[in-house]
Amino acid sequence: MAINDKRLRVTEFGFDEVKENLKTFLKGQNEFTDYDFEGSGMNILLDTLAYNTHYLGFNANMLANEMFLDSASLRSSVVSHAKMLGYEVGSPRAPKATINVSLTTSDATATMAAGTSFISRVDGVDYQFVTISDVTKQNTGSTIPFDSTEIYEGTYATTKYLVDSNDVDQRFMLADVRADTSTLTVRVQNSTSDTTTTTYTKATDITQLSSSSTVYYLQETENGKFEIYFGDGATSVALSDGNIVQLNYVITNKTAANGASSFVRTEAISGVTNISVTTVSNATGGAESETISSVKLNAPLDYASQGRAVTAEDYKVYVRRLFPNTQAVSVWGGEDGSYNTSTGVSSTPEYGKVFISVKSTTGLNLTTSQKENLVKDLSSFKVASITPVVVDAETTFIILNITFNYNSSATTQGKSDLETLVTNTITSYTDNNLEKFNSPFRHSQLTGQIDNIDTAILNNTTTVTMAKFFTPSLNTSTNYTLNFANAFYNPHSEHNKSGGGILASTGFQINGDTTTEYFFDEDGAGAVRIYSVVSGTRTYFSSAAGTVDYTNGTVSINAVKITAVSNVDGVSSIAIRLTAIPSSNDIVPVRNQILEVDLVNSTVTGQIDNTATTGVGYTTTTSGTASTTSVNTTTSYPTSSGY
Repeated sequence: MAINDKRLRVTEFGFDEVKENLKTFLKGQNEFTDYDFEGSGMNILLDTLAYNTHYLGFNANMLANEMFLDSASLRSSVVSHAKMLGYEVGSPRAPKATINVSLTTSDATATMAAGTSFISRVDGVDYQFVTISDVTKQNTGSTIPFDSTEIYEGTYATTKYLVDSNDVDQRFMLADVRADTSTLTVRVQNSTSDTTTTTYTKATDITQLSSSSTVYYLQETENGKFEIYFGDGATSVALSDGNIVQLNYVITNKTAANGASSFVRTEAISGVTNISVTTVSNATGGAESETISSVKLNAPLDYASQGRAVTAEDYKVYVRRLFPNTQAVSVWGGEDGSYNTSTGVSSTPEYGKVFISVKSTTGLNLTTSQKENLVKDLSSFKVASITPVVVDAETTFIILNITFNYNSSATTQGKSDLETLVTNTITSYTDNNLEKFNSPFRHSQLTGQIDNIDTAILNNTTTVTMAKFFTPSLNTSTNYTLNFANAFYNPHSEHNKSGGGILASTGFQINGDTTTEYFFDEDGAGAVRIYSVVSGTRTYFSSAAGTVDYTNGTVSINAVKITAVSNVDGVSSIAIRLTAIPSSNDIVPVRNQILEVDLVNSTVTGQIDNTATTGVGYTTTTSGTASTTSVNTTTSYPTSSGY
């Protein structure tokens, strides 16, 4: 007799689970005892009920998730929650370049109108760059210069709206999802008959507004486009019927034109056709719309800062907002240390400053103009007594020498296959754990991951070398300081003196000598040396070319006139690479430093472990049917790395 169970499990919403629960429920009723659900029309009904329940459960779950910022998955929901926190979601950003434009003419003045276009070719594709404001300049003799002109990649668009309060559905929208709101200009004309125009600014601090404030508000809509809206007459000026809203902005291709370096003008400017264009800074800054994950991270932090940059976390929030191409950012107060372009970071306090280092998504350091613009933009949020200073990110490369032993009988993978898997593991470790600020290299983490790639891998030996690049000022006698910020290996005075200590470098030429290639090393006692190789032997040009601080991990090079730089890794270079052996296999970056594994110079070598297959010191002899085994009890230990 069937059990009369009228209870249903309601905690499972997957189709299969729901259907199975319904079957179990029906089988528990007397009316369906021994009923064949699979072979009857009842199966179709169960499918329908299960699908319906599944959809209802899914929608209920989605509804609950979308109610909270941290669990929402739809962009429209995330944007809406961010708006409630007063956070403005970042739009796409157009690559921006700076150029000097010169008009050869006898005219007294000339005007370069907003929307003046220039053409640049990137990877065989032509891109248009435009100005976004009218600029008038005076003649300086025979030319009219437009110096430091900023141009943005994209199309200069104009959208106009006639205000009609009777149209309840009227919205002031930017026409394209690719609109860069940082280029937006909002003007309001009184009417078709009155051409008086007022330029509105974007509202940033509601506490500073009044009924006479001519400001606009900006938000992303449910379809990904941006909308402009205005005040109600209390918090700011309200629009009137008959007003004309004019929106000017750039519609961009986002990242496609990053790196554009050469620009031409094919049409006249203010009637002048004799035009020369020179590039001040290449195009950078093109970016996609702010991602959902970025909004989820930054919106609460922005709300917590309350429109003021006081703490390091506050500055990180505003840097990400003001520079959308930020991949990673490091901020520290002057009380925690300072920064010098010659010596790098220092523990010496520099009060009244906050230091900011940004890693761009383009992989490049910020240009001078980008740094200046970022400092200027931060002035709206910073405490008056604090001066922001933007410093370049510095990369310390890690060169790995990995040898792993494996049991060939325990895997179908060949030596090269295992080596590829190890290389892929290094790449994955780098992507997931390094290439951002405050992310240390942990030797044991990587070696543990290597050992776990395949059960056949028995162990690995991984040695670590640090490397930094510096770009010399050619033909100028200059001092250089490289700060690795990690102690160097130096077990005793004059360690490895004959082999160059713990330093090595790529080649260079000095004092105009075009035939001799020189290198840096050190004597194990704190002195940097310069040498050349003659008949396979190091011949020293200088034995006191600088100093090494083993404890703090710094190398100081005395004034040297470098006149040329050798190729690095077979490629023409403007920089010299200096390598050093650390005292610890764990490397920790500080302040503006980022770690990255140099895969080009790292080595991965697999070798069969004979101990695993045959044993060491074991011999077997056979006499008739009996066999004896002798054991060599001598223990052999691996030698050190030589460091």
